Amino acid sequence: MKVATRAHVPPFAVMEILAAANARRAAGVDVLNLCAGEPSTGASEVVRQRAVELLTSGDLGYTEALGAPGLRAAIATHYRTWYGVDVDPARIAVTTGSSGGFMLAFLAAFDVGDRVALARPGYPAYANILRALGCEVVELPCGTASRFQPTVEHLEAAGPLDGLVVASPANPTGTMVGASALADLAAWCAEHGVRLVSDEIYHGITYDADAQVATAAQYLDTGAVVVNSFSKYWAMTGWRLGWLVLPDDLVAPVDALAGNVALCPPALAQHAGVAAFSPDGYAAARANVERYAASRTLLLERLPELGWTHVAPADGAFYLYADVSSTGLDSVTWCARLLDEAGVALTPGTDFDPVDGHRFVRLSFASSPDVVREAVDRIVRWQGTLTA
Repeated sequence: MKVATRAHVPPFAVMEILAAANARRAAGVDVLNLCAGEPSTGASEVVRQRAVELLTSGDLGYTEALGAPGLRAAIATHYRTWYGVDVDPARIAVTTGSSGGFMLAFLAAFDVGDRVALARPGYPAYANILRALGCEVVELPCGTASRFQPTVEHLEAAGPLDGLVVASPANPTGTMVGASALADLAAWCAEHGVRLVSDEIYHGITYDADAQVATAAQYLDTGAVVVNSFSKYWAMTGWRLGWLVLPDDLVAPVDALAGNVALCPPALAQHAGVAAFSPDGYAAARANVERYAASRTLLLERLPELGWTHVAPADGAFYLYADVSSTGLDSVTWCARLLDEAGVALTPGTDFDPVDGHRFVRLSFASSPDVVREAVDRIVRWQGTLTA
């Protein structure tokens, strides 16, 4: 029987590595998992307690396709509190994780054949979803000169475009787009009729107190779309809860698509997710960021031991993207051997960059500082065997 051409997208390699690590753990082999971008703490107590209450006495039937009104109002308040931006709750669409958000946004905004630009290296699902929808992906080679982020110069050189996806902080590099740079990108997109889609799922996870964290929600009237999630800052990965902030012209299309594709996001996660915006919910999230900061400091201090000299600036998120080519191994072989010989799981850069990713690996420091410290010890010892 026929299999649709659109289904032939590469798998997300990190999930294959995660499966291999889990298989080793199930066989009784000790594994330190630093490959997945998943906070180790899980949802806060206040969210979990609310979920318990809902399971025993709550209404868990269908919500509106764009999400429960109470949650949409809480998200709007979050934008006013964090960014000083007033967002009408009617412009907010609650989604099944940011992944569901990207699917709805891309379906609503782009047609088959549309050219959509994104940074390389970058999160592979952007390109894979777009290609599955029949779009042409335009990869922008964003290296150290632009801190791995796209610039107006990149866009000018890319030819005619219909869309641009930016991520700040970015996966896998952790680099950020500052407020002035985001304004420049948004202005260029508005001038050229290009739809800007801003991935902001790592907002809140930053390490410079003076860093300007800008949201594209400021540019809704020029057609920008914001994608966010409860998975990272609020550590609610398996709850599959995210949201879109939409320009007016995409609200009705996303509403129609959402109702047909999934009816509504998970009701339990939606109603419990409101508690994430409580004082206790924010406090738990901030405590998680302090843990990531401790792990990040540990990693940066031990870079000389690791010998990783080409490292992306880890401004935000919880990743270290590093060049390991000095070991003489490509990143896929490096990661496979590290898992097999040292029991540490990292992700090869080929997942994020099909051109230069063979030189890079991504280390997630979303685990506890103790786990990160032990992993670094093992990596240092193992790399020593490569040159012994």
